[in-house]
Amino acid sequence: MSLSTHTTPSGYLLPSIHSAPPFFTEQPNPTTQSTATEQWIRLILGYARHRKLFVLRVEDAEAAGSEWDEILRNERINRRILPDHLSNIIATMVSKNLASYEPAKQTRSALIYWRLPEEWAEVLYDWVVSIGQLNTILTFYDITDPPLESALTNIPIPLLRKAIAILGKTGRSQMIAIADGEGVRFLARSR
Repeated sequence: MSLSTHTTPSGYLLPSIHSAPPFFTEQPNPTTQSTATEQWIRLILGYARHRKLFVLRVEDAEAAGSEWDEILRNERINRRILPDHLSNIIATMVSKNLASYEPAKQTRSALIYWRLPEEWAEVLYDWVVSIGQLNTILTFYDITDPPLESALTNIPIPLLRKAIAILGKTGRSQMIAIADGEGVRFLARSR
């Protein structure tokens, strides 16, 4: 089989390297492995953005049926990434600040930063401005499950907290205790 691109059922265009059987196994040569890991990272980030996926688990490589199957498996060449290989790729992503282990203190599940927390902070602030909610207290639910779908719909709370903290450092957000949990007030940019 020649190397060729392939479009998945979800519409994602897989790179031709995804057709190469060695891509799915760890390589003994460190330089080759480093290159393959970088290609996996690009593939994971691109696919996560395409599908709006936030969490990647080592278990996603273990059994068929995960939302990541389209990239972690290639049935056309009868290959799949092994859990240990995926674990090493996730560890590299964490070391490059392209992911973070979630929950903390474990290494089998990670938040994937197809947008960095700093980028999410700007998306969040721009969204709040666009819906006219400056100086209004919003709950996390208001942000993650708004009446009209937004880029923030279903964003994981730990990632939302990071974005809010980044805005807080620039004086654009403030956490507020409210009756049923926490809220956040977004403040106008200081000039």
